[in-house]
Amino acid sequence: MDQPTKTGRLLVAAPMLREDSFRRSVVFVVDDTPEGTLGVILNRPLGLPVAEVVVDWGVLASEPAVMFSGGPVGTGSGIALGAAGPDGPPPGWSPLEGLGPAAALVGVGVVDLDDPAPPNGGSLDGFRVFAGYAGWSAGQLDGEIGQGAWYVLDAVAADVFTTDPEGLWSRVLRRQGGDLALLSTYPDDPGLN
Repeated sequence: MDQPTKTGRLLVAAPMLREDSFRRSVVFVVDDTPEGTLGVILNRPLGLPVAEVVVDWGVLASEPAVMFSGGPVGTGSGIALGAAGPDGPPPGWSPLEGLGPAAALVGVGVVDLDDPAPPNGGSLDGFRVFAGYAGWSAGQLDGEIGQGAWYVLDAVAADVFTTDPEGLWSRVLRRQGGDLALLSTYPDDPGLN
């Protein structure tokens, strides 16, 4: 039986995942295929303004208008995500492939930064640029999920373009209710309790 795609969902690091790259991270899955999974970390803002890296697109960046560390792989490259605005998406915007019919993220897609920035047609309601990405080879992520390192949860556009990235991990867990809501209060260093 085929497993459902994780594209458009969140991978939320369990408290036991202590590796620096992923500790308390919230990863948005951009692509999930049998060959592997690619995502970007939503809660690792960098100090570098977007306008200093992709000048024409900088004015569109969601607050905080800085580059984000998308993950430890390919840090010399970038991935941009945008939410299509009321005028429709701009040229170079592609919807995420393979979203389920009930996905809450209709209208979120990948933006090709080589195309002209709006107002050359279309608009964006949210825009974020990530340096690097998180990647897993075939079966690797499922193994980590099976070990309890990640929670696979539904995403909303407000997660992708949050104005408070530092509080995202707790907020996403809290809105789940039950045991995951309790985990949202888990101390960063339980040894200090």
